[in-house]
Amino acid sequence: MSTCGMHLTFIGTGSTSAAPLYGCDCAVCTAARNNPTLKRNPASALIEAGNTRLLIDAGLHNLGERFPAGSFNAFLITHFHADHVQGLLPIRWGVGEKIAVYGPPDTEGCADLYKNPGLLDFRTVHKFEPFNIGEIMITPVPLIHSKPTLGYCLEWRDTRIAYLTDTVGLPPATAEFLQQWQPTQLILDCSYPPRLDLPKGHNDVTRALESIALVQPQQALLTHIGHELDAWLNKHPDALPSNVFVAHDDMVIGT
Repeated sequence: MSTCGMHLTFIGTGSTSAAPLYGCDCAVCTAARNNPTLKRNPASALIEAGNTRLLIDAGLHNLGERFPAGSFNAFLITHFHADHVQGLLPIRWGVGEKIAVYGPPDTEGCADLYKNPGLLDFRTVHKFEPFNIGEIMITPVPLIHSKPTLGYCLEWRDTRIAYLTDTVGLPPATAEFLQQWQPTQLILDCSYPPRLDLPKGHNDVTRALESIALVQPQQALLTHIGHELDAWLNKHPDALPSNVFVAHDDMVIGT
Protein backbone atom coordinates (compact mmCIF):
# COMPACT_ATOMS: atom_id res chain seq x y z
CA MET A 1 0.00 0.00 0.00
CA SER A 2 0.96 3.64 -0.32
CA THR A 3 2.58 5.25 2.70
CA CYS A 4 1.33 8.75 1.85
CA GLY A 5 -1.62 8.66 4.25
CA MET A 6 -4.13 6.67 6.29
CA HIS A 7 -7.14 5.24 4.56
CA LEU A 8 -10.08 3.01 5.35
CA THR A 9 -11.70 0.36 3.18
CA PHE A 10 -15.26 -0.67 3.99
CA ILE A 11 -15.19 -4.48 4.07
CA GLY A 12 -18.92 -4.47 4.76
CA THR A 13 -21.61 -1.84 5.35
CA GLY A 14 -24.65 -3.90 6.26
CA SER A 15 -26.78 -4.47 9.34
CA THR A 16 -28.40 -7.80 10.21
CA SER A 17 -31.30 -6.73 7.94
CA ALA A 18 -29.06 -5.73 5.03
CA ALA A 19 -29.87 -6.56 1.43
CA PRO A 20 -30.39 -9.24 0.35
CA LEU A 21 -32.44 -10.18 3.43
CA TYR A 22 -33.49 -13.83 3.66
CA GLY A 23 -37.06 -14.28 2.40
CA CYS A 24 -37.51 -10.65 1.33
CA ASP A 25 -38.52 -9.90 -2.25
CA CYS A 26 -38.51 -6.10 -2.03
CA ALA A 27 -36.88 -4.23 -4.92
CA VAL A 28 -33.64 -3.64 -3.00
CA CYS A 29 -33.20 -7.26 -1.92
CA THR A 30 -34.12 -8.57 -5.38
CA ALA A 31 -31.57 -6.24 -6.99
CA ALA A 32 -28.86 -7.38 -4.55
CA ARG A 33 -29.53 -11.04 -5.40
CA ASN A 34 -29.26 -10.31 -9.11
CA ASN A 35 -26.21 -8.03 -8.77
CA PRO A 36 -23.68 -9.09 -6.09
CA THR A 37 -22.09 -5.61 -6.12
CA LEU A 38 -25.26 -4.32 -4.42
CA LYS A 39 -24.98 -6.81 -1.54
CA ARG A 40 -24.00 -5.45 1.87
CA ASN A 41 -21.75 -7.66 4.00
CA PRO A 42 -21.61 -7.30 7.81
CA ALA A 43 -20.30 -3.87 8.86
CA SER A 44 -16.52 -3.94 9.17
CA ALA A 45 -13.47 -2.11 7.86
CA LEU A 46 -9.76 -2.26 7.09
CA ILE A 47 -7.54 0.61 8.29
CA GLU A 48 -4.13 1.12 6.66
CA ALA A 49 -1.41 3.62 7.55
CA GLY A 50 2.25 3.16 6.74
CA ASN A 51 3.01 -0.49 7.50
CA THR A 52 0.07 -0.93 9.90
CA ARG A 53 -3.11 -2.77 8.88
CA LEU A 54 -6.01 -3.16 11.32
CA LEU A 55 -9.36 -4.90 10.92
CA ILE A 56 -12.32 -3.27 12.67
CA ASP A 57 -14.79 -6.04 13.54
CA ALA A 58 -14.87 -9.55 12.13
CA GLY A 59 -18.32 -10.25 10.74
CA LEU A 60 -17.34 -11.84 7.43
CA HIS A 61 -17.81 -15.61 7.34
CA ASN A 62 -14.85 -15.96 4.93
CA LEU A 63 -12.59 -13.53 6.76
CA GLY A 64 -9.63 -15.91 6.80
CA GLU A 65 -9.78 -16.30 3.03
CA ARG A 66 -9.88 -12.58 2.37
CA PHE A 67 -7.19 -11.74 4.94
CA PRO A 68 -4.69 -14.61 5.17
CA ALA A 69 -2.28 -15.06 8.08
CA GLY A 70 0.23 -12.23 8.38
CA SER A 71 -1.72 -9.76 6.24
CA PHE A 72 -2.86 -7.57 9.16
CA ASN A 73 -1.63 -6.58 12.62
CA ALA A 74 -4.67 -6.87 14.89
CA PHE A 75 -8.45 -6.76 15.28
CA LEU A 76 -10.37 -3.88 16.86
CA ILE A 77 -13.72 -5.26 18.02
CA THR A 78 -16.50 -2.76 18.69
CA HIS A 79 -18.61 -5.28 20.64
CA PHE A 80 -19.33 -8.98 20.91
CA HIS A 81 -22.58 -9.43 19.01
CA ALA A 82 -22.33 -12.32 16.56
CA ASP A 83 -22.57 -10.22 13.38
CA HIS A 84 -19.40 -8.39 14.46
CA VAL A 85 -17.27 -11.34 15.60
CA GLN A 86 -18.52 -14.49 13.82
CA GLY A 87 -15.48 -14.50 11.50
CA LEU A 88 -13.24 -15.12 14.52
CA LEU A 89 -14.79 -18.52 15.21
CA PRO A 90 -12.99 -20.45 12.44
CA ILE A 91 -9.80 -18.35 12.49
CA ARG A 92 -9.07 -19.26 16.12
CA TRP A 93 -8.47 -22.91 15.19
CA GLY A 94 -5.65 -22.02 12.77
CA VAL A 95 -1.92 -22.44 13.32
CA GLY A 96 0.82 -19.84 13.64
CA GLU A 97 1.37 -16.70 15.69
CA LYS A 98 -1.15 -15.26 18.11
CA ILE A 99 -3.49 -12.54 16.79
CA ALA A 100 -4.22 -9.57 19.07
CA VAL A 101 -7.95 -8.85 19.45
CA TYR A 102 -8.69 -5.52 21.17
CA GLY A 103 -12.21 -5.00 22.50
CA PRO A 104 -14.42 -3.49 25.20
CA PRO A 105 -14.81 -4.83 28.75
CA ASP A 106 -17.37 -7.62 28.34
CA THR A 107 -17.30 -10.63 30.65
CA GLU A 108 -19.55 -12.70 28.36
CA GLY A 109 -17.92 -12.19 24.97
CA CYS A 110 -19.64 -14.25 22.27
CA ALA A 111 -20.25 -18.01 22.20
CA ASP A 112 -17.15 -19.79 23.57
CA LEU A 113 -14.53 -17.38 22.20
CA TYR A 114 -13.13 -16.59 25.63
CA LYS A 115 -13.18 -20.21 26.77
CA ASN A 116 -11.52 -21.51 23.62
CA PRO A 117 -9.57 -18.60 22.09
CA GLY A 118 -7.09 -20.67 20.10
CA LEU A 119 -4.89 -18.21 18.18
CA LEU A 120 -6.79 -15.20 19.51
CA ASP A 121 -5.16 -13.00 22.15
CA PHE A 122 -8.02 -11.00 23.68
CA ARG A 123 -6.99 -7.64 25.13
CA THR A 124 -9.41 -5.30 26.90
CA VAL A 125 -9.28 -1.57 26.17
CA HIS A 126 -11.12 1.18 28.01
CA LYS A 127 -12.98 4.34 27.08
CA PHE A 128 -10.84 7.45 26.52
CA GLU A 129 -7.60 5.55 27.23
CA PRO A 130 -5.53 5.93 24.02
CA PHE A 131 -3.09 3.27 22.83
CA ASN A 132 -0.96 2.64 19.78
CA ILE A 133 -0.84 -0.22 17.32
CA GLY A 134 2.10 0.29 15.02
CA GLU A 135 1.90 3.82 13.68
CA ILE A 136 -1.77 4.46 14.51
CA MET A 137 -2.97 6.10 17.74
CA ILE A 138 -6.37 4.77 18.82
CA THR A 139 -8.76 6.26 21.35
CA PRO A 140 -11.78 4.11 22.29
CA VAL A 141 -15.02 6.00 22.96
CA PRO A 142 -18.22 4.63 24.55
CA LEU A 143 -21.38 4.17 22.50
CA ILE A 144 -25.02 3.44 23.32
CA HIS A 145 -25.97 -0.16 22.53
CA SER A 146 -27.34 -3.32 24.16
CA LYS A 147 -23.86 -4.74 24.92
CA PRO A 148 -20.69 -2.91 26.03
CA THR A 149 -19.66 -1.14 22.82
CA LEU A 150 -16.77 1.08 21.81
CA GLY A 151 -16.17 3.27 18.81
CA TYR A 152 -12.60 3.86 17.70
CA CYS A 153 -10.96 7.20 16.93
CA LEU A 154 -7.92 6.54 14.76
CA GLU A 155 -5.20 9.13 14.20
CA TRP A 156 -2.19 9.11 11.90
CA ARG A 157 -0.44 12.37 10.96
CA ASP A 158 -3.18 14.78 9.84
CA THR A 159 -5.91 12.18 9.32
CA ARG A 160 -8.45 11.44 12.06
CA ILE A 161 -11.11 8.82 11.36
CA ALA A 162 -13.85 8.05 13.89
CA TYR A 163 -15.58 4.69 13.39
CA LEU A 164 -18.79 4.53 15.46
CA THR A 165 -21.09 1.51 15.24
CA ASP A 166 -23.42 0.25 16.80
CA THR A 167 -25.13 3.14 18.61
CA VAL A 168 -28.27 5.23 19.10
CA GLY A 169 -27.05 8.79 19.39
CA LEU A 170 -23.85 9.56 21.29
CA PRO A 171 -23.11 9.67 25.02
CA PRO A 172 -22.41 13.28 26.09
CA ALA A 173 -18.77 12.48 26.92
CA THR A 174 -18.22 10.95 23.47
CA ALA A 175 -19.85 13.91 21.72
CA GLU A 176 -17.67 16.32 23.71
CA PHE A 177 -14.52 14.36 22.87
CA LEU A 178 -15.35 14.30 19.16
CA GLN A 179 -16.14 18.01 19.09
CA GLN A 180 -12.66 18.73 20.42
CA TRP A 181 -10.89 16.00 18.42
CA GLN A 182 -12.58 17.03 15.14
CA PRO A 183 -12.50 13.96 12.88
CA THR A 184 -11.68 14.44 9.23
CA GLN A 185 -14.09 11.53 8.56
CA LEU A 186 -16.90 10.38 10.85
CA ILE A 187 -18.25 6.90 10.08
CA LEU A 188 -21.55 6.41 11.83
CA ASP A 189 -24.17 3.72 12.35
CA CYS A 190 -27.42 4.40 10.47
CA SER A 191 -29.58 1.30 10.11
CA TYR A 192 -33.07 2.71 9.57
CA PRO A 193 -35.06 5.34 7.66
CA PRO A 194 -36.47 8.20 9.77
CA ARG A 195 -38.69 6.98 12.60
CA LEU A 196 -41.07 8.78 14.91
CA ASP A 197 -40.22 6.51 17.84
CA LEU A 198 -36.72 6.08 19.23
CA PRO A 199 -35.04 3.18 17.42
CA LYS A 200 -33.50 0.36 19.47
CA GLY A 201 -29.78 -0.29 19.27
CA HIS A 202 -29.08 1.65 16.08
CA ASN A 203 -29.53 5.10 14.59
CA ASP A 204 -32.21 6.04 12.13
CA VAL A 205 -31.54 8.88 9.68
CA THR A 206 -32.89 11.51 12.09
CA ARG A 207 -30.63 10.48 14.99
CA ALA A 208 -27.60 9.99 12.76
CA LEU A 209 -27.92 13.48 11.28
CA GLU A 210 -28.35 14.94 14.78
CA SER A 211 -25.04 13.36 15.86
CA ILE A 212 -23.28 14.53 12.70
CA ALA A 213 -24.52 18.09 13.22
CA LEU A 214 -23.27 17.93 16.82
CA VAL A 215 -19.76 16.78 15.88
CA GLN A 216 -19.42 18.70 12.60
CA PRO A 217 -16.81 16.51 10.90
CA GLN A 218 -15.35 17.47 7.53
CA GLN A 219 -17.10 14.44 6.04
CA ALA A 220 -19.55 11.83 7.36
CA LEU A 221 -20.34 8.38 6.01
CA LEU A 222 -23.22 6.14 7.02
CA THR A 223 -22.75 2.41 7.57
CA HIS A 224 -24.51 -0.58 9.21
CA ILE A 225 -27.34 -0.08 6.72
CA GLY A 226 -30.52 -2.15 6.51
CA HIS A 227 -32.55 -2.91 3.39
CA GLU A 228 -35.37 -0.59 4.49
CA LEU A 229 -32.94 2.32 4.61
CA ASP A 230 -31.59 1.48 1.15
CA ALA A 231 -35.16 1.48 -0.18
CA TRP A 232 -35.90 4.83 1.50
CA LEU A 233 -32.71 6.39 0.13
CA ASN A 234 -33.67 5.28 -3.39
CA LYS A 235 -36.90 7.25 -3.00
CA HIS A 236 -35.22 10.25 -1.32
CA PRO A 237 -31.91 10.71 -3.18
CA ASP A 238 -31.49 14.31 -1.97
CA ALA A 239 -32.31 13.70 1.71
CA LEU A 240 -28.75 13.92 3.06
CA PRO A 241 -26.58 17.04 3.52
CA SER A 242 -23.81 17.61 0.98
CA ASN A 243 -21.07 16.35 3.33
CA VAL A 244 -22.90 13.14 4.30
CA PHE A 245 -22.54 10.04 2.13
CA VAL A 246 -23.79 6.47 2.17
CA ALA A 247 -20.91 4.01 2.34
CA HIS A 248 -20.87 0.86 0.22
CA ASP A 249 -18.82 -2.32 0.36
CA ASP A 250 -15.21 -1.93 -0.91
CA MET A 251 -15.44 1.88 -0.80
CA VAL A 252 -12.12 3.52 0.18
CA ILE A 253 -11.77 6.83 2.02
CA GLY A 254 -8.82 8.78 3.43
CA THR A 255 -5.74 10.53 2.15
